[in-house]
Amino acid sequence: MKLISIAAVLVTGLAFAEAPSTVAIRNARIVTVSGPIITKGTIVLRNGLIADVGENVSVPADAWVVEGEGLTVYPGLIDGLSTLGMSVAAPAGGAAMPTGGGRAALAAAAPAAGGPPARGPEDRPMTTSWLKAADQVKTSDRRLELARNVGFTSAVSFPKSGIFAGQGAVINLAADRDADMVIVTSAGQYMTMAANSFGGGFPSSLFGTIAYIRQIYLDAERYKRVKAQYEANPRGLPRPEYDRALEGVIESPRILLPASNPIQIARMIKFAAEIKQKTILYGMFDGYRAAPMVKASGLPVLVSLKWPEKARDGDPDEEESLKTLELRDKATSTPGVLAKQGVLFGFYSDTVDQPRDMIRAVKKAMDNGLTSADALKALTLNVAQIYGVSDRLGSIEKGKIANLVITSGELLQDRPPVKMVFIDGVKYEPTAEAPAAGGAGARGGVTPQGGIN
Repeated sequence: MKLISIAAVLVTGLAFAEAPSTVAIRNARIVTVSGPIITKGTIVLRNGLIADVGENVSVPADAWVVEGEGLTVYPGLIDGLSTLGMSVAAPAGGAAMPTGGGRAALAAAAPAAGGPPARGPEDRPMTTSWLKAADQVKTSDRRLELARNVGFTSAVSFPKSGIFAGQGAVINLAADRDADMVIVTSAGQYMTMAANSFGGGFPSSLFGTIAYIRQIYLDAERYKRVKAQYEANPRGLPRPEYDRALEGVIESPRILLPASNPIQIARMIKFAAEIKQKTILYGMFDGYRAAPMVKASGLPVLVSLKWPEKARDGDPDEEESLKTLELRDKATSTPGVLAKQGVLFGFYSDTVDQPRDMIRAVKKAMDNGLTSADALKALTLNVAQIYGVSDRLGSIEKGKIANLVITSGELLQDRPPVKMVFIDGVKYEPTAEAPAAGGAGARGGVTPQGGIN
């Protein structure tokens, strides 16, 4: 086999080797997700893509080889709704308070100090629909390495403040440059049902928020018609006024709406049909009580992995309602119930700080009716299908992006035995220590035809 020389260099105190253009992982167990498990096979990675996979695949002469005997290869895990890669973690306004957004979110979305409060929808309150996560992601976010350590290779990251918070991006969790992380620049518009209750002004209630969103989409339809008419024949017509808020709304291929309990789920299903937008529901703590309704709607959902639990600093003598106790007990059964109903669902991190805790949360769902195969799909192929990127991510298939996780055992356990991950065909190894400040973490190399270093 052809040998490729390596020039060892130091970057932020960590040594890495130049990534080979061709890698072969041979004699490994391969969990493709989209097809049957290959008991002993080979995967060839070339120029960041999966060039071939199967039982009888030949190792190219120029390939650097990873000996896979005793190892299992999975597609890289995907966080379906996160702030990974964002320079500052956005305040959580999602499933935990699906009809509000939280004081932090409202404060972040409020007008600048001294500015007049919004008096109506024409003021575009709490709207930053033009913001793009693709413009904000950074390889220096230390959470990227923590996520890679447990098998995550991609995420869908969003700005999260306000009503129309901004456009998410499908990203890889490692790259040489910030821009190289981005796979899809506009994956959807993250929305909350936040009300401007604390800063004054419109909207000051859930009713007002829904009315505002409805008006935005009416305005967007008119805006598109006026622009189309002008572009078709501009002579003699006044130039349409540019509205960046409406531009951001129009550009978004889908919206994400918060829905946790059956009342919210029913409301958001009806609302999505009314405004005629491709919709993903997120939250779904009470999804176990509304699975048939969700199935009938045909909408995909993202299930939060921040399971309801008693506050650690709460009053130990406080009497809790039966409803609260039931939710805490039954929430982890939601994924299993959704799977049995045939609902397309994925998982997302919500406010789970440690990626390792996400895997533990998935394990709780598996302990309450979710099969390991459905759990894996909810972290890989399902998320890719929900965002329309299953032709690139989510399974081990020829032609897809070479995002893989290699383990010494089953991936979905309390302490995932991750040996390495590949992102865009480049190997990254789990690290025991936090990455150096400002660095993207260690990038490992692969030795030619003899294993891994």
